Amino acid sequence: MKKTPDFDAAAEFMATRARVLDRRVFQRLFQGGAPEPVRDAVAAYRNDDGGFGHALEPDLRAAASQPAAVEMALRIMDAADAWDEHLVRDAIDWLVTIAPAEGGAPFGLPTLSQGPHAPWWVPAEGNPVSLIQTGQIAGVLYARGFTHPWRDAATEVMWRGIDQLTEPNAYEMFGVLAFLQHVPDRPRAENALQRIGRSLRALATLDPNAEGETHSPLDFAPLPDSIARSLFDEPTIHAHLDHLAGAQREDGGWMFNWPAWSPAAESDWRGFLTVDALRVLRANGRA
Repeated sequence: MKKTPDFDAAAEFMATRARVLDRRVFQRLFQGGAPEPVRDAVAAYRNDDGGFGHALEPDLRAAASQPAAVEMALRIMDAADAWDEHLVRDAIDWLVTIAPAEGGAPFGLPTLSQGPHAPWWVPAEGNPVSLIQTGQIAGVLYARGFTHPWRDAATEVMWRGIDQLTEPNAYEMFGVLAFLQHVPDRPRAENALQRIGRSLRALATLDPNAEGETHSPLDFAPLPDSIARSLFDEPTIHAHLDHLAGAQREDGGWMFNWPAWSPAAESDWRGFLTVDALRVLRANGRA
């Protein structure tokens, strides 16, 4: 029998444990909520420069704008169908001002040190392009049909980066897959997937009960129409869906498998990931 989540328990968890932003997204996706409150909640994290900060990305607690926070703002507005052209354009205009010479977005800016942050957030010297941030932001812009010179330069950056990939890490693969999912050149995207497919499968932990900081096939191919879904057979996907549904805790929420370095970040991530787990389960016929 297929495992399914307990929505009532999840709703209780969101009401008692989650930040306002994720509560609004939960209401939008599962309780018939309007898009405007999601948009307003996202806008609360906006800075005067057009970027986003203030722990919108929970592991970056400083106020200063960061590419990762822009990515999260766009991802949330897209997933909740609360897209706001004004917020998006201002954010992408800001990305232009901090872009590496060749375009795209860096992993993080030195301003992250202005507040608490997870120890793995360290900006690289020389402001190099990050496939993680660039691919995820460009992908959602393509999904929304949002044109901008930054997106055009980012596209060239991504194609060059994908052509040069040799030993990608899981996080780089998230950016690559987000880009390949939506970039208009579908034959090139499919060819790129075939070339990186073996590396991607090697990064996925096929055993759903494996412990530690692992990456499930659902991390790379969460939805039935995900471009990487064809790399995993149906029994594997169903086993991981069962595991995801069964990972709901007694308090109604989900927990992440990477180190928890801050009580505030842990709380923020749990609300965000609870919404995301329910979204993935519903899209796969489990709710």
